[in-house]
Amino acid sequence: MSAEGLPMVVPATDLPSRVRIHEVGARDGLQNEKTAVPTSVKAEFIRRLADAGLTTIEATSFVHPKWVPQLADAEQLFPLLADVPADLPVLVPNQRGLDRALALGAQRVAVFASASESFARANLNRSLEESLGVYEPVVRHAKKAGAHVRGYVSMCFGDPWEGAVPIHQVASVCTTLRDMGCDELSLGDTIGVATPGHVQELLNVLNEEGVPTNVIGVHFHDTYGQALANTYAALEHGVTTIDASAGGLGGCPYAKSATGNLATEDLVWMLRGLGIETGVDLGRLTATSVWMAEQLGRPSPSRTVRALSHKDQ
Repeated sequence: MSAEGLPMVVPATDLPSRVRIHEVGARDGLQNEKTAVPTSVKAEFIRRLADAGLTTIEATSFVHPKWVPQLADAEQLFPLLADVPADLPVLVPNQRGLDRALALGAQRVAVFASASESFARANLNRSLEESLGVYEPVVRHAKKAGAHVRGYVSMCFGDPWEGAVPIHQVASVCTTLRDMGCDELSLGDTIGVATPGHVQELLNVLNEEGVPTNVIGVHFHDTYGQALANTYAALEHGVTTIDASAGGLGGCPYAKSATGNLATEDLVWMLRGLGIETGVDLGRLTATSVWMAEQLGRPSPSRTVRALSHKDQ
């Protein structure tokens, strides 16, 4: 990549020196695609993401094909990734999903909870309390098998049916997941309504409730253009795990107002300018997203991808 394709670096002394990007493009990014993406393309996508320097790449979900048809090939895909030099977490919705994942050698799994009652019913067809109860044995069995467990918490900042979600309600769900044994929590702004002050207040309350910053990741959507601002607020608090999706792929099938995830390239551009290390080669990552956009038959929504791919023409 040419020099003009990189931002000027002005280090921020009050921010973390390094961030781990939790890449979700291959799972969260592709799960809503209406046309089936070939398993071979998914595998190549993940390989290219790893080649670009991403060390955590969420590979797939062991959910019933009825609910997410795009990921019905989890059993076929995961064995193709055995030699990929990255952590490859997978989503497991229940005990059956966990059993399927562990049988294939998965070492990192994730469960998906909600901070709001309405979303729990829409997404999981259970009450909030019932959904958390389902995950307790799943997390316990995963930990017994030696797996690392991530707990996704959706609707942490707002819900399309209920509006604002009380911060202490979010904290209660998070502490419940931690008590179950989750090693890490990802705070999801599923409909993209968070603002920086809201982010900082939730992080403050979580710390007050005994959840340390080093187990927290953030997962922002860019519905109102706030994803990078919210990420900066999380960085100021000391968060060092940021979820992002290559090329800005993805949304949420149960939240119609949600737009795509924070684009990994947009995140890397900002972090690079701040002097924060990620280990990611922005040129290779951009090329990967351009390639994936070609497979999907439409341009990438990432502004950075568009800007850099235009410079290369």
